[in-house]
Amino acid sequence: MLQVQTPTSLLLPTLLILFLLSISISSASNLSPFYYLHSCPDAEQIVFQTINAKQISNPTTAAGTLRLFFHDCFVTGCDASVLISKSSAEREADINLSLPGDAFDAVVRAKAALELKCPGQVSCADILVLATRDLVQIIGGPRYSVSLGRKDSLFSNSKDADLFLPRTNMSSSELIHLFGTRGFSAQEMVALAGAHTVGFSHCKEFAGRIYNYKNKGWGVVDPRLNLNFAQALQRACANYLKDPTLSTFNDVMTPGRFDNLYYKNLPHGLGLLASDSVLMTDHRTRPFVLRYASNQTLFFEDFAKVMQKLSLYGVKTGMNGEVRRRCDSFNNI
Repeated sequence: MLQVQTPTSLLLPTLLILFLLSISISSASNLSPFYYLHSCPDAEQIVFQTINAKQISNPTTAAGTLRLFFHDCFVTGCDASVLISKSSAEREADINLSLPGDAFDAVVRAKAALELKCPGQVSCADILVLATRDLVQIIGGPRYSVSLGRKDSLFSNSKDADLFLPRTNMSSSELIHLFGTRGFSAQEMVALAGAHTVGFSHCKEFAGRIYNYKNKGWGVVDPRLNLNFAQALQRACANYLKDPTLSTFNDVMTPGRFDNLYYKNLPHGLGLLASDSVLMTDHRTRPFVLRYASNQTLFFEDFAKVMQKLSLYGVKTGMNGEVRRRCDSFNNI
C-alpha cells in the first residue's frame, strides 16, 4: 500500500495555523454579550452616544473605524494592538500610516467617557468592536450582536502588520490564501470586502492602474477599469506625487452609505483598487460578487456573520492581556 508522507516544510506551518486558531476559539468561548452587566452596565450606551456624536461632527468616522477594526483584528486578533502609539508598534507600519485620525479619536473619546463612569473595566479592544458595530448600523448597514470581555494586548509590532495585512495589488490567489490562514473562506473574504462600499483610498494605492499600467505608457490604464472612470481618476489624482494626501471615494455612487453598490459597481469596471477588480475576474469569487450585487439583504446577513466571526479572532482573555488605562499605551509604561 502506497504511503504518502507530508513534507515537514509544509506540515509545520499548517500545524501552527491550526494551533493559533484553536487558541482563538478557546479564548472566544470566555466572552459574553453580558460581560459588563454588573461591572459597567451602561457600557454599550456610552460607546454609542460617544461615537454617534463623533460621526455627526465627522461623517468619515464610520468608514475609518471600520478600517481600523479590520487592521486590528486581522493581524494578531481583536486586541487593540493597532492603537498603541510608540515606535515599532503596528500603528507605525507603512500600511497603517494612512489609518484616519478620526477613527483613533472615536475610540479615545469612548474610552475617556467609560473611565469616568466605570474606571478600569472596559477594554479598548471591546470599545473598538462596539464602535465599529454601531457605526456600521448608523450609516445604513446591518446590526449584529457582539460578545465582550476581550483584554488588550501586551505587545504590538509593526512587522506583524506588514506581514499579515492584505495589499491592494495582491492577486486573487494571494488574497484567498491569506484569508485562509486566518480561517476565512473565499465567500467570507468577498463579504468583508463589502466594507469598501464606504470610505476612500489614497491615489498612491491605485496609481499603477491609471498611469503607465504595467509600464505600457503613461496614458495606459488597467483594462479592467471603466475608461471614463479611469480618466476621471487621472484628473482627480493628477498631483498625487506632490500631494500624497489626495484620495477618492471607494464607492463613487453612495460613498457615505453602507449598501451593496460596491458589488454592483464591480461588473461595470468601477472597482477602485486592483484587489477589488480581481474579485470580479476570478471564478472562485465572482459568483459571490454577483450574488451580493443582486441581493442586499443577503449581503447584510453574510457581512454581519463574518464581522461577528472576525471580532472573535485572536482575542486575549485572562492573564493574556490587560484593560489599558489609555488605549494608546500599555499599563506598564
